[in-house]
Amino acid sequence: MSVTIRPAAETDLPAIGRLGAMLVQLHHDFDAERFIPATDDTPRGYASWLGSQLAQPAVLLLVAEQHGQVVGYSYSALEGFDYQSLRGPAGAIHDILVDPLCRGSGIGSALLRATIAALAAKGAPRVVLSTAARNESAQRLFAREGFRQTMIEMTRESGH
Repeated sequence: MSVTIRPAAETDLPAIGRLGAMLVQLHHDFDAERFIPATDDTPRGYASWLGSQLAQPAVLLLVAEQHGQVVGYSYSALEGFDYQSLRGPAGAIHDILVDPLCRGSGIGSALLRATIAALAAKGAPRVVLSTAARNESAQRLFAREGFRQTMIEMTRESGH
């Protein structure tokens, strides 16, 4: 595996938007009632949203690059006390995704480790993340890297 993990640049945003759309669709495929579907505009919208975050000092946007192509990304942020979540300061990983064609080669582990290390360097005393209940492969990766379950989201649709 020859992969470089580096901070994202504005020129990476189209590739990150494409990957972000995959993340949206993956979650929708897991549970179409809970998660929004990807549309033709999702890559552009996702890229625009993450582009707006690039200059935020608490935000960390990393890419995994292989053979000159962005094949994965992580989006995380250093966050303070959150009384809604009942937790103290933490690095929160909001997105992490590797292109399905590149999975199984260690890129996800490398990207996750780099994200954890960068959040620690920013002062995060812990790292938290959420994952779809049906995303068992991601859960196995997170468990291998020392994460433990601490919360379970439950959803009920109105009218049921």
